[in-house]
Amino acid sequence: MTENTPQRMNVESFNLDHRTVAAPYIRIADRKELPGGDVLTKFDVRFTQPNVEHLESETVHSLEHMMAEHMRNHTGDVLDVSPMGCRTGFYALLVGDHTPEDFAPVLEATLNDVVAATEVPAANEVQCGWGAHHTLEGAQAAARAFLAERDSWGQVTA
Repeated sequence: MTENTPQRMNVESFNLDHRTVAAPYIRIADRKELPGGDVLTKFDVRFTQPNVEHLESETVHSLEHMMAEHMRNHTGDVLDVSPMGCRTGFYALLVGDHTPEDFAPVLEATLNDVVAATEVPAANEVQCGWGAHHTLEGAQAAARAFLAERDSWGQVTA
């Protein structure tokens, strides 16, 4: 296979041409119907342009704590909020068949909570494996930048 036609991978995001996306955006990265009929929806919440920019490690860590905690105040459907290893965004896994349009207000409210926060939740040695590795200011700056582009969240590619 050539670089332009790579083989199909098992992981959905590995099949996404990261050169064509235009961050920030929200997109459905995966949707699974479970044997019992329940549905899981996984969102790609991309903060920075892949292979061009990334979030600093402390910012990712703080956003992970803050989004995981605050998003649950806006929906009971959150199973997980996890950072991408490339540090360009997060995955949000929700129970239910959600659309990006359904999820956007939840994310917006969550990021507004991040901007208004006075501390990073659980940023201590008791509740976190690296309690000193946080930056409230970095998380807030990233949240403000994402919120500033609210009108373009639905546009995944340039």
